[in-house]
Amino acid sequence: MTTRNPYFDPEESMARQTDGTSVEHVLTTMAQKYIGDHPMHAPVYRVSRKQPIRKGEDHRYVFPGDVLFPPGTTGRKAYAWAKLWSPEAQTFPFSITCLGPVKLYHNGEKRFGSSKDEEGAAAQPLRLPVPLTKGWNHFVLELERGAGAVFGTSNRKNFPYHFLVPSVDRDGEEGWLYTRPTDDPLPGIPAMSVLEAATGAEWLPERDPSEEAAEGEAPGADVFEARPERLYGRRDGYAAYAWTEIDGRLADGEPLALQGTAYGPIRVQLNGVEVLRQNRPGDFRVPIRVPAGIADLVVRSECGSGGWGFRLTGASLAGKLRTPRRAAGAKEPWLYLGPFPAADAVDITDYLTMDALAAPEGEEPFYWRTASPVGFVRPFLENERFGKWNYPLGVTLYGLLETGKTLGRPDILDYVARHVEFASSRFAYSLWDRAKFGAAGINNQLSHVDSLDDCGSFGALSLLADRAIRPLKGVREAAAHIAEYVMHRQDRLEDGALYRKVGVSPSMHNTMWCDDMYMSVPFLCRFAEASGDPSYVSEAARQLLLYKKYLYMSDKKIMSHVYDVAAGKPTLTPWGRGNGWVFFSLTELLTVLPREHDAYPDILRFYQELAEGYLALQGERGLWHQVLTDPESYPEASCTSMFLYGFARGVRNGWLAPELPYRKAALAAWEGLCEAAIDKRGNLYGVCRGSSFSFSNHYYKHELSWNLNDTHGIGIVMLAGVETMKLLEVLGSGRKKEQTIG
Repeated sequence: MTTRNPYFDPEESMARQTDGTSVEHVLTTMAQKYIGDHPMHAPVYRVSRKQPIRKGEDHRYVFPGDVLFPPGTTGRKAYAWAKLWSPEAQTFPFSITCLGPVKLYHNGEKRFGSSKDEEGAAAQPLRLPVPLTKGWNHFVLELERGAGAVFGTSNRKNFPYHFLVPSVDRDGEEGWLYTRPTDDPLPGIPAMSVLEAATGAEWLPERDPSEEAAEGEAPGADVFEARPERLYGRRDGYAAYAWTEIDGRLADGEPLALQGTAYGPIRVQLNGVEVLRQNRPGDFRVPIRVPAGIADLVVRSECGSGGWGFRLTGASLAGKLRTPRRAAGAKEPWLYLGPFPAADAVDITDYLTMDALAAPEGEEPFYWRTASPVGFVRPFLENERFGKWNYPLGVTLYGLLETGKTLGRPDILDYVARHVEFASSRFAYSLWDRAKFGAAGINNQLSHVDSLDDCGSFGALSLLADRAIRPLKGVREAAAHIAEYVMHRQDRLEDGALYRKVGVSPSMHNTMWCDDMYMSVPFLCRFAEASGDPSYVSEAARQLLLYKKYLYMSDKKIMSHVYDVAAGKPTLTPWGRGNGWVFFSLTELLTVLPREHDAYPDILRFYQELAEGYLALQGERGLWHQVLTDPESYPEASCTSMFLYGFARGVRNGWLAPELPYRKAALAAWEGLCEAAIDKRGNLYGVCRGSSFSFSNHYYKHELSWNLNDTHGIGIVMLAGVETMKLLEVLGSGRKKEQTIG
C-alpha cells in the first residue's frame, strides 16, 4: 500500500499536469521560478566611517571600552545605537560577549542585562535570541566604564548581518552611533529613526563639516568645489578622479554648459569620451550634450604648482547631478578615486563598474570614497541569494547552467554567469575590504576561507561557468586561492585525509564528513583541467578512497555520515544527502579520471558497490528516505536526485552492469520527484535543511526537518532532470523536445 504524500495533495503535483513528466517542461518551470524569485540586483553601496566600533572576523561588532571611555573623561556609561532590517518577523539568535556590564535594548525594550558571572575579559559568547519585527529593528547597548562588548550575528557564514546608522541625519550609512561617556541615562531609548538632536544626546563619530555644508545646500545649488587635498594632501605628480552621474532625463535634450575653474590640469570625460582637456590652471567652459538616461561625468584632476581640484559654477547642471550608483549615506553627488601617479595610463572606465580595487604599482590599494576624509564607499550584499557565494548555491547554479545548456537557453546561462561574476569580480576587493574594515561586506565566505564549505562547491561551479559560458572576471584568481587552501591549509589527518579540526561549533571539532567529498572532489577535477595539472585529479581520487576507509559501511554498501576523529569511530548514521554527495562526487571524478590511472579500478569499484547498496534501499514512488535504512523517515528529494543522477550517468557511460535495474530505478525516481516532491508551480519539497551530526538516527529522522525550495536541492533536481533527458535520448525514448516517461 502506498503511503500518502506528506508534502501536498496529488492534484497539486507536477505529475498531474499535461506535461508533468516532460523533463524539459519541469526544468523550464523550476529554472524560471528560481530566477524570477531571485532577480539580478546589484550590490548596495553604502558609506562606512572611520570609527572605533567595527566588525571583527566573526562579523560581530566590537565595542572597545578603552576607546569609548578615553582617559580624562569621567562619565560612567556610554551608549551605542544602530538598526537592522528584517524581511520578516522572526526570532534570530544573536551573540553577545560582555567584557563588562552590558544592557541591550531592542525597539525601546530591555532584552538583556549581564550578570557578574557573564562579564569580564574571559567572558564567553552568549547566545541571545531576539524577536525581530518585520522592517527596521533598533538596538541600543548600554556599556559601563572600563569595559566593552562584542555583539552581532551568531552565524557569520550564513547571516553576516551589517547594522546601519539609525538616525535620519546619516540615513543609509553602515555602522553604529555612540555617545561620549556620561553619568546621565539617555532621555529615552530610541526605537525609531529620528534626527539625532531629537534624542537629547550628542552622537559620535562627529560629522565632517563638509557633510553639514552639503546638507545645507539647496537641491539646485549651482556651485560645487572638489579639493582632493582634503582626502590625499598635496601630492605633486599625482592625479585623482571625481565621478558623478548626470540625470539626462532632466536635460530635455538641450546642451548643458560645463564651466568653472581648474586649480591644476584637468580632463573631463562624459560616458567615456573626453570632452575637455586643459593642461593648466584656469577657467573653462565647454558645452556638453547629455544622452537620455543616466550619464557618467568623470573629472581627472592633477596636482600641480597651484594644488589640485576644480570648482563648477552656473545653473546648467544644477539639480541634475546625483551620487553614482546611489551610494547610500553620501551627502554630495561626487565620489573620489585616487591618488594615482600622474604618469600612469589609467582607464577610469575600468573602475566605474565598482568591482575593481585600484592598486597602482608601489602604492597602497584604494577604492572609491566620499568628499569626507572619514567616509569610505563599500559594496554590501543585501540580496537573499543572487551574488552570494556559498556551497548550496554552487550546486544550484550548476543545475541552472546544465539546464541552460541542455534547453538552449542563453538567458539562463547569462543569469548563472552574472551571479558568479558578481562574486568573483570582487574577489580581490573583498580581501582588501576585510583587512581594512574587519570583515568584508561582500564575499563573506570567499574572503575568509577556513573550511571546504567556504570554497569548493562554488569554486567548482565558477570554473565550469568560466569555461562553458564565457570568461568571467576574477574566477581564475579565486580558483588559485582555493586550490592553495585545499592543498596546503585545510586540516588533514596523518594519512592525508581531509577533516575538520575546527568545526563551526565545538561539537563539530575533529570530525570527518562525507559531505566534504562534494566540497573538494569536483573542484579538484575542474582545477586540474583549468591549470593543466593532473595531480589535482589524483588528489581527488586519493581523498575518495581515504574517505571510503573511514566511512564505508561494508555490510550495507553505503556511507556513514561522519567519522568522529576524537572518538576514533564512525557514527554509522546513513544520512541520505551525505551519501548522495559521495555518489555524486564519484561520478564527477569518473568522467575525467583516465582509465589507465592507477586509482581507476578502485574508484569504479567503489562507485559500483555504492550503486548496489543504494539500489537496494529505493523506497516507494522511487524516492529514497532521509535515513536510508528507515522507510518511515521522510522521503528526501536531494538524495533521491543524486542517486538518480549517479545511476543515469552510470548507465550512459557503461559503468553499471547489468544496467536495466539502474535504468528503471532512475526513471522511477524522476516520476517520484514529479509526483511527490515538485508541485505544479515548480516549488520543491522535502529537501533536508543544513545538518549537524549525531550518532543517533533519531536526530536525522525527527530533528533534522526539511525546507521548501531549499538550495541544497533545487540544483540537484535540475541536474537529475538533465541526466534523465540524456538517458532517454540514449535509450531512444521520445523526442528530444518532448521527453516523457511513464
